[in-house]
Order: sequence, then C-alpha cells, then structure tokens
Amino acid sequence: MKLLKQIHTAYCFMIFGLVFLVFFLPLMVPVLFPSQYRLVGVFNRWWAKSMFILWFLPYRIVVKSPLDPRRQYIFCPNHHSYLDIPTMGLNPVDTIFVGKNAMEKIPLFGYMYRKLHITVDRRKLRSRYATYIKSQEAIDEGKSLVIYPEGGIVAEKPPAMGRFKEGAFRLAIEKQIPIVPVTIPFNWILLPDESLLLTRGEVRIIFHEPIETRGMAMEQLDSLRDKVFNIINDEIKTNNATRVA
Repeated sequence: MKLLKQIHTAYCFMIFGLVFLVFFLPLMVPVLFPSQYRLVGVFNRWWAKSMFILWFLPYRIVVKSPLDPRRQYIFCPNHHSYLDIPTMGLNPVDTIFVGKNAMEKIPLFGYMYRKLHITVDRRKLRSRYATYIKSQEAIDEGKSLVIYPEGGIVAEKPPAMGRFKEGAFRLAIEKQIPIVPVTIPFNWILLPDESLLLTRGEVRIIFHEPIETRGMAMEQLDSLRDKVFNIINDEIKTNNATRVA
C-alpha cells in the first residue's frame, strides 16, 4: 500500500510540474499587465481543476451562500496540508494569495508566485509589516485576498486548528470588506504534512456565508476572529464525524 502511495505521489508531483508549464505563458499576461489581475483567479481555477482530474482526485465545491464576483472578500481557510493551496484555486471568486515566502524557492513556480501573489517571511517583523501594507494596497486596487489565518501549517494534532492570527481580521475591519470563512475538512488526511504521501479521496472545500464588517470597529476584532474560527471548526468536526460514520 505504501509503495502505491509513493508511486501515486511521485506521479502527482510530475503532473504538478507539467500542468504548471502549460499555464506558465498564460500567467505571464497578468505579470506583464498588472491591470489584468483577475486572470490570476481564472487561471488558478483551470490549473486546480486540471490537476485534480489528472491526479484522479474527485473534488466537491460547496458554496453555502452566493458570492458576488463584483465584490471584494477576504477568504480565510484552515490550513493543514500543502494540498490546501491548489484546493483554494477552486475559489469561484478571483483572488490572490498571501502566503509564505518559502514558495518562492520552487523553480519557476516560485517566480510566478512572487510576481502574482503576496509573500511573507513570518519570522521577520519587517516582512510581516511590509506584507500588511501590500495587502492594503491590493485591496485598494480592487483585489480579493486569500489569507490563511493560522499563519501556516502549525497545528500539532489536525484536524484541530492552530490559533488564528489577527492580520486578516484587522485588514477586513480597516477596509470594511467581508470575510468568508472557508473549511477544507479532509486535506489533512489526503496529504498529511508529516509524510507528504498522497491518499486517494475526495477534496472538499466549503465556502461559508460572508461575514459583513461594515460598521465594525477594531474593538470587535477578537469577536470576529473567534466567530470565523468557530464556524470553520464546527464544519471540520461535522464533516469528519460524518466521514468516520
């Protein structure tokens, strides 16, 4: 069984590289013409769907409340697996990512990630501050963001989540745009961080109802963070309990 997982995982890494090469030239369009940033979301969806099909991983997208493609959102998903990145590519709304600068080390992909998204070295205060400023500017330019509020894959016992950092919630209140909690319930099983061996199963992503922040003040930051945490946490528990049953 382990040998089959190793073969499947190696195959999927190869497909990841080949599919990225196919999309490399189209992704150069928003790199060269930043005003076409919405193409990043379009190509992300094509890239993610192509990979999951070629990886033989069925995927299911659940949208609990309609998302207006003309509005801006900050999407806050839980983060337990490297599989979460292509999974968020299934987002029906065009977005850019705020993520770790470690992604920049991947040949070619890292270059594209740095050019199209916002990267951060969470170990350095200056980098975290610069990332916050860049995120503000991205919102002012009309972009929607994906921010993993745990700050990376930090949970010691998934599917339990790590403590949420405040950046996404401070940004949402400051800019008065809605936050969308996102639950990715099974990726911790499909591609565990500790083994990086892929297991066959359904990739599921659940977009919850947007939480409006209009009229909110910074004094409500903690309650907003707790609300998003509880929504995602309850959905994780529900989905995993159903899966076991």
